[in-house]
Amino acid sequence: MSHSKQINGVDLVDSAPGDEPVEDDAHGLVAYLVGLGLATLLTAVSFFIARTTLVWPPSIPVALCVLAIAQMGVHLVFFLHITTGPDNVNNVMALAFGVLIVLLVIVGSLWIMSHMNHNMMPMDQIMQMQR
Repeated sequence: MSHSKQINGVDLVDSAPGDEPVEDDAHGLVAYLVGLGLATLLTAVSFFIARTTLVWPPSIPVALCVLAIAQMGVHLVFFLHITTGPDNVNNVMALAFGVLIVLLVIVGSLWIMSHMNHNMMPMDQIMQMQR
């Protein structure tokens, strides 16, 4: 539900994100089709790189990571409409906060797993405690 009020004779309409009027349906359809084409192309290239012998084998994981990041960018821009425009500041901030939380969880998990053996008691001491 939107509310409107007048300031200096100008109607200001308070609307929820996503409630903005659509000016051109054809432009939106073209953007979705371009996004679909790019996402399909990136997926096909990922499968090609994973199955081919034309690429230097140690570079395959790096190439797949780059393609995955590009795929995420296509989805954010073409399907979720996350841009850096002034009307999307909250969306960008929410996305950045979500990425920060995910990175903290991943880095913390990797740090804990890499130090797990160092922090654990040696097996011979554990066996002595059980006697």
